[in-house]
Amino acid sequence: MARRMAEDWFRKEQWERRHEPHIAPINRLVDELRRGSNHEGVPYVAPMYGGVNARLLSVLRDPGPMTQASGGSGFLCMENDDPTAEALCKLFAGAGIEAADIVPWNAYPWFINRHPKAAELDAGVEPLKRVIDLIPDLQVIMLHGGAAHKGWKRLSRHYPNLVTENGLHVIKTYHTSRQAFWHRDPAVREARREHLRESFSEAASVLKS
Repeated sequence: MARRMAEDWFRKEQWERRHEPHIAPINRLVDELRRGSNHEGVPYVAPMYGGVNARLLSVLRDPGPMTQASGGSGFLCMENDDPTAEALCKLFAGAGIEAADIVPWNAYPWFINRHPKAAELDAGVEPLKRVIDLIPDLQVIMLHGGAAHKGWKRLSRHYPNLVTENGLHVIKTYHTSRQAFWHRDPAVREARREHLRESFSEAASVLKS
């Protein structure tokens, strides 16, 4: 399914479960980040995900408007009521990857609703590293879009042995937003969609191996 956060019952259930043991360490990090100047801009990670038991980390740019408590769900969630989340949900489902295997995060975890500046991507490095450290069975990191790629490059400079020491499989692909497909050439648009599909299939193959 997709867009279940539009339903009051689902949103309420996720909110009540946000401190369950599997997701609590990640959401405690969110609580810590929320104590900063932009405290309301860091959404919780929905407990429908695998949390510390996950095997795949999905990294996008920054939290979208529908992740915010005001007008949205208050969660990072592929069930949010927006096209980007819906596309992500369908791609994971199409590859046979379940929510229990996933944790979502962002290159810049605070809500800004624009492309992060260089200093903001720098600020996102340590939160991203801390999330990685909380997931002991992590196998795959999917980087969606240019900001995620740039954020990962910064993290790799700080922690050059992270991938090899942890046996991580890193996949760089496109963001699932409509903007990623704004190109006048339909062949280019389709090539990007195919790259996304192949990236999710690659992730699924790694998880099954």
